[in-house]
Amino acid sequence: MEFLLTKLNASLAELREPDKLIAKAGNQPIAIVDRNEILGYFVPKSAVENKALLTASDDQINTFLESKLPQISHVINDLKDQ
Repeated sequence: MEFLLTKLNASLAELREPDKLIAKAGNQPIAIVDRNEILGYFVPKSAVENKALLTASDDQINTFLESKLPQISHVINDLKDQ
C-alpha cells in the first residue's frame, strides 16, 4: 500500500453515501482507496473554508529558493549535463 497523507481513508463504495463520509471526515481530508491503491483525496469544505492564503513577495521567494539551492544543486547539475 502507498504512503497515505491523511489519517483517514475510505473505499470507493463509501463515496456512494457522501453524507456519511463527511461525518466521518469532520474537518480532515480522507484518502480514497481502491484495492490498496490511493485514487485521490476527499477534502471537505470545512477543512479549507477558513484558511487564510498568504502571498509571498519576490524577495521572500528568492530567499527561500537560495536557501534550498545547496540541497538540490546536484539535480541542477545533472539537468545541465543532459
